[in-house]
Amino acid sequence: MAFDFIFMLTEDDRTIEDARTRLEDVLAGGARHIGFKDIGLPFEELKGLASDIRSAGGRAYLEVVSLDEESELRSAKAAVDLEVDCLLGGTRASVVTQMIKHHPIRYYPFPGEIVGHPSVLAGSIEEITESARRLTDLESVHGLDLLAYRFQGDVLALMKSVCDASDKPVIMAGSIDQEERIRAVAESGAAGFTVGTAAFKGAFPASGEGLIAQVQSILAMTGKARQVSSSPRRIALAAHNNRKSHLLAWVQRHADTLTKHRIICTGGTGTLIGNAEPNLSIHRLQRGSHGGDQQLGALIATGELDAVIFFADPIGPGALDSDLQALIRLSIQHDTPIACSPSAADLFVAASL
Repeated sequence: MAFDFIFMLTEDDRTIEDARTRLEDVLAGGARHIGFKDIGLPFEELKGLASDIRSAGGRAYLEVVSLDEESELRSAKAAVDLEVDCLLGGTRASVVTQMIKHHPIRYYPFPGEIVGHPSVLAGSIEEITESARRLTDLESVHGLDLLAYRFQGDVLALMKSVCDASDKPVIMAGSIDQEERIRAVAESGAAGFTVGTAAFKGAFPASGEGLIAQVQSILAMTGKARQVSSSPRRIALAAHNNRKSHLLAWVQRHADTLTKHRIICTGGTGTLIGNAEPNLSIHRLQRGSHGGDQQLGALIATGELDAVIFFADPIGPGALDSDLQALIRLSIQHDTPIACSPSAADLFVAASL
């Protein structure tokens, strides 16, 4: 996640009754990461809501706030049946991971001790950070859902401690109701944050009345905060053979910036760049001819890339190859930036890095 804002169709930790109707305003405001809680609406309503989000090109999130084991496991099963993209929250990761490990859901449980409803985060910073470490050691845990502003201690220190301890994305949830907090979340190294109740109550200064204006305001604040975000981006690099030298030149020009981020490359490109810039953090996939492009496509589909830089040869035999077309289609479907030339890639650096 490239520091994203997740709109929650919830108030006071419950999905609102008219969620499907209000979804239209959320989409009109420009939000594409949209979630709801496991409490507030029957399953069939939630199923329709999840379908509406995905049909509109959004990414669907279900957050578990039920405290008892039976309800949490029932909600995890519902996440599978609803086909949401991400399952947030819950505290029984060792059991939930077994239920979802054969499904494409990305799982972000709560670290620390969660009490009450609306949920509150209890424990010390050290205890919560240690819980975060244990959770991210689990293979089927893809990140964390931290109730930072539901913590009674030093929130800034907590967020920084958990983000530093985790090599997986951290989403900040609960009581983010002002721009100062959004900026603080970005500076902590978080990958995103959720807002629900505050937007429905009109907490953010906006150019007009209503939910659309609130969503637009939060998105504008998110864009500003992204400029100070310390969360490492996950950037895919690939190129047609006649454009590999162009890509290498681009990487060397931006090497100082790229060292702060995680680079994913198809095999031949990864070898070329790794030899030239050994200080970069590079994860190599298969060569393009052996399925590397398909591996990139899978990472786009599961939300594990923040951008794709694919320098395409516009006149060579591979100019319109099916692999590149598939990557472009998936990038559009999953709202992932894709740049096919140096100038376009420069715009991504300027806007997001």
